[in-house]
Amino acid sequence: MSANEQDPTVAPFNGVRWLLSFTALAGAVYANHALAGIDNSLLIRVAVILALVAVGLGIAMTTTKGRAGLIFAKESRIEARKVVWPTRAETIQTSLIIMVAVVIISLMLYLIDMGLVYIVNFLTVKGS
Repeated sequence: MSANEQDPTVAPFNGVRWLLSFTALAGAVYANHALAGIDNSLLIRVAVILALVAVGLGIAMTTTKGRAGLIFAKESRIEARKVVWPTRAETIQTSLIIMVAVVIISLMLYLIDMGLVYIVNFLTVKGS
C-alpha cells in the first residue's frame, strides 16, 4: 500500500487521533510548567513529560500521515545504509583542498578591495 492511499480502518478516526495526540503533547508542556515549582521533582517531571510525549507520538503514528512518516523513516534508513562514506584520508584531503581554496579566494578579494580603495583614493584626493 502506498503512503498516499487511505486505509479505511484508520481514516475515519484520523481527526480524533490527532486531537488526542496534540492533547498529550500539550499536557507535556503543561506538566513541565506545573511541576516546575515543586521541590525535588526533576525526575518526576522528566518521567511525566517523556511519558506524555511517547503517548502523543504513539497515537500520531496510528494516523494515515503517521504511518506514511514511519514508512518514509524506514525507507530513509535503508537508503542511508547504502551510502558509501569517504575514508578518513579522503576527508582530510578534501578539507585541505577547501582550506587552500578559501585562502586563495580571500587573498584575491583582499587584493581587489585594496586596488579599488587605491583607485578611489587616487580619484578623490587628486581630483580636489
